[in-house]
Amino acid sequence: MSTAPCAASAHPGGVTVVGIGADGWPGLTGAAREVLRGAEVIVGGARQLGLLPPECAGERVAWPSPLRPAVPGLLAAHAGRRVAVLASGDPMFYGIGRALAEELGAAGLRVVPHSSSVAYACARLGWPVEDVEVVTAVGRPVARLAAALFDGRRVLVLSAGAGTPAKVAELLRERGFGPSRMWVLEQLGGAAERRAEGTAAGWAWPPGEALNVVAVECRREPSALRLGSVPGLPDAAYDSDGQLTKRQVRAATLAALAPAPGELLWDVGGGSGSIAVEWMRAHPSCRAVTVERDPVRAGRIAGNAERLGVPGLRVVTGAAPEALAGLPEPDAVFVGGGLTAPGLLEACWAALPGGGRLVANTVTLESEALLADWYRRRGGDLVRLAVSHAVPVGGFTGWRQAMPVTQWAVVKPFPESEPSGDVTA
Repeated sequence: MSTAPCAASAHPGGVTVVGIGADGWPGLTGAAREVLRGAEVIVGGARQLGLLPPECAGERVAWPSPLRPAVPGLLAAHAGRRVAVLASGDPMFYGIGRALAEELGAAGLRVVPHSSSVAYACARLGWPVEDVEVVTAVGRPVARLAAALFDGRRVLVLSAGAGTPAKVAELLRERGFGPSRMWVLEQLGGAAERRAEGTAAGWAWPPGEALNVVAVECRREPSALRLGSVPGLPDAAYDSDGQLTKRQVRAATLAALAPAPGELLWDVGGGSGSIAVEWMRAHPSCRAVTVERDPVRAGRIAGNAERLGVPGLRVVTGAAPEALAGLPEPDAVFVGGGLTAPGLLEACWAALPGGGRLVANTVTLESEALLADWYRRRGGDLVRLAVSHAVPVGGFTGWRQAMPVTQWAVVKPFPESEPSGDVTA
């Protein structure tokens, strides 16, 4: 068993991150104060540096903007010195601690955390932290909040500035959550702490302090479209010209793709983007690239992604397989159109790593024959999905069947278990 020193002081040639709150120096622990007194260099935002007393005599360096690209150069410029970095609240919760850990590794970094703004906000509102969804708007679009909106849920939004509360209220109104209660909690833990309260529908508070957290108790308007947390959103949730994987088939397709946290999907032949959108809604860390050759549809995909809370969906306008060149390696690939394009399935298969999934849907006989051939050579599951809807037939009710969808789903084997002989793609 090995032991490691605790972060009690700044150390030569190392970096210590110190969390600091709106209460500044008085709110720091003795260990945090010792680090800052002993640091030769103190890096932080201008506001944070201004909270320190003269006894912290180290050279004060304000973060440049943009911050993340500056991290390697700044660390290199002060290599070999005792460096302390100031961070708001808990440095490892949507803070600079992540970027520093990526650069230095856990062994080169010490962290002295402070209570996070989330902890303070939940304490003020009496909300159990484990029951609260957290969305950050710092360096990210406020539109991400839309994916967390469910009736009765509580959400905390980490603000990017004084203008964030108004943007949150506007988004809530547009998404049918105008009755939601809102609190803006400013300068949490500091002497200037205050709150504003109201509903999204009637929000009229002017911008206040830049340092704030927005709390939302979600209430959906009865007439608003209900969106669930599993694949198979209503077709009406999408702006579409008809090129849309319909709800029941979409749910079956996402089940076959089996999204997991952190994974990347290629959605080839995006149409309205529904597969990529619901892949990303499966978990906040899921990523997707959709490839669509029609520029109008590509713009529509981006709009659907923004409205449904996954504005990070990357839309590539171009024809596959050429447009696939240079994309990051996928964990799964969905082909919803253009199956008969020469080399398309070969390119998708080659891009997948061992254990990656490929799912392809079609309604044409020509593409079905192609999938049957791939199924013969590669295995997997080949199924036909048929959906019928009840419709009026005179004064009675009958079934109207949609075009059946043939779906091929397969997991690519790892190299050591690849088939041998003349079985090739």
